Amino acid sequence: MPIVINGHELTDAEIEAELPAHASASHPLKAATTAVALRHILLDEAARLGLKQDDEEATLAALLDDQVPLLEADEATCRQWYTRNPALCRSGELIEADHILFQVTPSVPLETLRALAAHTLAELQAGLESDPGLFAQRARELSNCPSGATGGSLGQLRRGDTVPEFEQAVFALPAGTLLPRVLETRFGLHLVRVTHRVEGERLPFEALHTRIREALQAHQRDLAWRQFVQVLVGRASVQGLDLAGSDTPLVQ
Repeated sequence: MPIVINGHELTDAEIEAELPAHASASHPLKAATTAVALRHILLDEAARLGLKQDDEEATLAALLDDQVPLLEADEATCRQWYTRNPALCRSGELIEADHILFQVTPSVPLETLRALAAHTLAELQAGLESDPGLFAQRARELSNCPSGATGGSLGQLRRGDTVPEFEQAVFALPAGTLLPRVLETRFGLHLVRVTHRVEGERLPFEALHTRIREALQAHQRDLAWRQFVQVLVGRASVQGLDLAGSDTPLVQ
């Protein structure tokens, strides 16, 4: 069934050209198709508003600037964020972590993979105290990450080195702790332990004020942009593709 967006039928060439940007997605073809569809919806809106520029990127940027203005984050808001997120305001913080990755692939049902990960976690919880080498052994046997060859060691990690869902979980762990649940990320299922950590020191608000302000403004604009896209999706004529709940990256 053809996919038609506001009267424009998506071509295989358009989708193929978009595919490399979504190689790490769980469903690359679906992600690429959705991105192309949303792009057409946004470009159509820019044309309707008379915002068309010399190229598509400039047109999308003009649409963003026109419809989603940048809101200033005041000092009080920035201080509130600083107070509520002490762990994110440190310098020199790092951890050393090991993991076992169960990679999601089309050939293995997700529930089967989850059951294997849960069974391995239970085995580690029961046996690590008496057998400290058990984690490394299971990493070598089961992990789909190259780190499995070295017992699952990821070496030293700083904030920003891993995907957010992994970082949030592992940086909350004390040294010598096994995460008591299977961690799911875009790369698969993980069993994780932190072997060592350096707490670092908290930076003063003044040193972080500009970065916090810029991050808060970007976050607010991101939310507004996504809401704007959803409004346009609701107005658009879409055939052959379900765009309910679809997302799109910000114009860079």
